Amino acid sequence: MAFAALRWSALIVPVLLMSVGAEAAKSGKGSGDASDWVASWTASVQGPYPVGNATAQPELKFALPSAERGASDQTFRLILRPDIWGPQARLRLSNAFGKKPVSFDDVMVGLQTSGSALVARSNRPVTFAGKSSVMVAPGESVVSDAVALPWVKDRNDPMLANRKLAVSFHVEGERGPMTWHAKALTTSYLSGPGSGSHAREEGEASFPFSTTSWYFLDEVDMLAPGSHAIVAFGDSITDGTASTLNGDDRWSDVFSRRVHAALGSTFSVVNAGIGGNMVIGPADYAANPFAGGPAATQRLARDVVSLPGVSRVIWLEGINDFGNAGVEPEKVEEGVRDAVRELRARIPGVKIFMATLTSSLNSSNGGYGAPAVEEKRRAYNQFIRQAGIFDGVVDFDAVTVDQKTGELKAEFQPNSSVGGAGDKLHPNRAGYAAMGNAISFVTIFGLRNVSR
Repeated sequence: MAFAALRWSALIVPVLLMSVGAEAAKSGKGSGDASDWVASWTASVQGPYPVGNATAQPELKFALPSAERGASDQTFRLILRPDIWGPQARLRLSNAFGKKPVSFDDVMVGLQTSGSALVARSNRPVTFAGKSSVMVAPGESVVSDAVALPWVKDRNDPMLANRKLAVSFHVEGERGPMTWHAKALTTSYLSGPGSGSHAREEGEASFPFSTTSWYFLDEVDMLAPGSHAIVAFGDSITDGTASTLNGDDRWSDVFSRRVHAALGSTFSVVNAGIGGNMVIGPADYAANPFAGGPAATQRLARDVVSLPGVSRVIWLEGINDFGNAGVEPEKVEEGVRDAVRELRARIPGVKIFMATLTSSLNSSNGGYGAPAVEEKRRAYNQFIRQAGIFDGVVDFDAVTVDQKTGELKAEFQPNSSVGGAGDKLHPNRAGYAAMGNAISFVTIFGLRNVSR
């Protein structure tokens, strides 16, 4: 019986790949086409540093002594996990929330071994319009030239799954307030201020300081003909608050592993969550920075539309509008409708899936636990289920709520990042696993008979 099941599974997967491959063919993707590039990793930017909601952040006063001066003649080594691989990569560096031009040089990509150390001879130089340095003006970003990744012989090689990339760069001089992504839940590394460039080094001696945030870098693309990107868009529950540090256990990561097990590298799943983010606020983020980052409706262009290869968006957001800002459901619903119209206009054929909000009832986090917030959450979830403007609904509420208490299920409450009882707002590793495993392949891909 076990052999028969295995043989049936082996027959299903090629059929599924043919199905999604047909979708890629319809989109006009072809070898050598600009659309062969696909977003493989993202970190939605916010700022200026240190405005944001970092998790388990080490003391940074020795590495970054002045927020106003920002980085000062020092090197960053950022660790990240590409969701799919390709033989070539390119990077996007952002100065979206800086006040001064930022000069980067010695930009490198290599394979991480452990800590800040790299696999020998894997570190590769990255150029920008053929040059080894680039200056990025305030409010701007820049995409690098393609860089070859010689260790990628087959982008479906299982030995590459979950390997981490190290992106290193030197920031020249003092460049003012920094653009960053606060909640990386991944350890990266910095050299000391005034220490100069160490990006080309493969050892760890020059990187004594660690951080659980990402700086300046907000996108890595891979050359992956025929592949598409799925954007997980939202707030802290997408960003992964209360999940494991360095464990890649956000709901989007769990879903990603299921996708790759069933469909190989046909799709990447990238995370565009920001802890504390809201659908419709604040009104003027640039003038009044807010820990939750720019409103979802204000960051669509940078965090979704500009990414190459996007074909699907899974959006989970709204609880901060209710619990933090006291907004009425109708206002949030209006913002969602506007965003859906914008996405459909700017990404023809995109499929948008809205997720129901998980419970924050009796949360210890500010006003999130109040009965009034629960009433708004329920009304908003009803809108999601009945609006008819989405291509499908992902019902996270159904798999995380305790029907007897209305709270998050008890086993989903303890905090997996720093320990403790949790806040009854953010699911833990077990909760995110339940969410990632609950996303239906029928809903997202129209595919049945998938056991992953």
